[in-house]
Parts: sequence; structure tokens; C-alpha cells
Amino acid sequence: MVTALPSKPPVDLRVSVTDRCQLRCRYCRPAGATGQPPSAPLSGAELVAFVRQLQRTHRVRKVRLTGGEPLLRADLPALVRRLAGLGVPDLTLTTNGQALARQAAALRAAGLRRVNVSLDSLDAAVFRQLTRGGELARTLAGIAAALAAGLRPVKLNMLVLRGVNAAEVCAVAAYALDTGCEARFLELMPIGLTPRQFARWFVTAAEVQTALARAYRLTPLPGRSGATSRDYGVCDARGRTGRMGFIAPCTRNFCRRCRRLRLTADGWLVGCLARQDERVALRPLLADPAAWATGGGDALVARALERRAGRRFERSAAMVAVGG
Repeated sequence: MVTALPSKPPVDLRVSVTDRCQLRCRYCRPAGATGQPPSAPLSGAELVAFVRQLQRTHRVRKVRLTGGEPLLRADLPALVRRLAGLGVPDLTLTTNGQALARQAAALRAAGLRRVNVSLDSLDAAVFRQLTRGGELARTLAGIAAALAAGLRPVKLNMLVLRGVNAAEVCAVAAYALDTGCEARFLELMPIGLTPRQFARWFVTAAEVQTALARAYRLTPLPGRSGATSRDYGVCDARGRTGRMGFIAPCTRNFCRRCRRLRLTADGWLVGCLARQDERVALRPLLADPAAWATGGGDALVARALERRAGRRFERSAAMVAVGG
């Protein structure tokens, strides 16, 4: 186990373990969007080596495994076990849930702590149309399996799109209360979309919050330093309580306090989603500690953490190309 440095500000790391996905969600892989061609993903040894190197110089608070769809990676439980052995305080995973029912228990046993599941609609037809082929029943079964396995809290990510699923925000909030999950409502980001697509679909977090406040009593909760989500306690008319959050990268910019890094499946370090130029090749430096030192790995990480946009998005690649 690597000992973290308590004097350093915390870092949250998103690791794309594969760029493959069985779905083609319209906002993540839109038609005509640019992206990187499929490539061989980093090995488990390379991924673990990067986390170890990061722990040498920074306090790694969270490692989130993403994709593509991370559950398509065959050695995922073994990778989770190795990362858990590094003592990462918060080891979590974001998934579309389609294959979660049969893997939740094994991932929990390997050391995964919790999961975020994309749930953009509770209407099977809308879900299938938005994901281009996803089966709502499979994702709901995955959520149930995650809860049963103890992967808590299960957070349900709903990306709200005007004219597509915006009318369902109260239904998703109710489902979260019914199941003991936390609902999180996300603004669309203009990454990989045409200006027309973005303008047609974009809904502000304030609009969503106003709609939910008509049905629920919302109480602001204390925020964690660097958090992207503004969280609220929620209570319905029957007295049931829970928690929900709003993530608003476009209307409530959080660049100033952001301490996030992304490692793509093919070994590129992305420091800021909003910057087109923030992409550094790390794969050549992960072979051994000597290569990391001679290649200036620590300096590359430091630069990625320091350069935050604080302005409009300019990245053109689809979300799937930068870890979803």
C-alpha cells in the first residue's frame, strides 16, 4: 500500500478502462461526432502503476472507473482488487448498468465501494431510443443487484435533455426514493455535439431544480471541497427522505476548485474537459519508474492539474473519447 501525502490537496481520478461500449447514447457518441479510433487499452499493470505514481506526490481521494462501459473489461474484478490494495479511500465505478446484475457481487468482493448508474429514462421506449438499443429492465436489475451487494450509495445519473426526458425528472426522483438510491441531475455539456444539438437539448440545472421543488422539499447540504454536485436533502409528501444532487458545468462553473484528472483507455492524461489542448501521452512513461522519472511524469501531472479553463468548452471530441 502506498502512503498518501496529507499535505497535498486531494485529487480525484477518472480512469477509462476501455473505450468499448455496447450502447451508442446520443449525447455520448452522437452521429457525426469526432473521436479517437479504438485502440488497445492500458494493461492492469499500467493503470495500477499510474495510480501508484500519482499517490507518490498527491493525495488521491477518489478513483472512478469509467469507459466506454467498464463492465466490458474482462479483468475488471482483478483490476479492482489491485486498486483496492493501494488504499484508495473512494474506489467507485460509473456504468450503464446493462451487465451490472451479474457482476455486482464479484466487484463488491474485490473491493469496489459504490457505483454510479446512468438512468436517463424510466420509459423503456425512450431509454432504448436514447441509448440506441439499451434495455431498461437490464439497468434496473443492475441497480437492484448493486444495492443487494452493498455497493452503496448507488447514485443514479440522469442527463436531462429537453424534448427527450426532461418531463421525467420527478419520476426518476421518486424511483430513487423508492429504492434508497441518490438521484443526480446533470446538465448537458457541449462536447462532441453540434451547436444545434446542444441548443435543442440543453436544460439548466436551475430549471430541473425548480420542477423538483414543486414536488419535494429540498434542503441544501454542506458541500465538499472541489465537489461538482450541489447536494440537497429531499423529503416528499409522505415524509420519505433522501438525497439528490445537481451537476451544472455550464451554468455553475466549478473550474476554480476542480482537482480532477482523466486517464483515457489508451493512455492519454486529460486535465480539463473544456480545453482542446489538454491531452498528454502517458503510456510511454508507465513501463517502469525510471521511464516516469526521466520523462517528467510528475511535471506533466502538475501541469494538467494547474491548467483549468474557467471559460467556455472548446473540445470537439465525443464524450466517449475522454472517458464519458
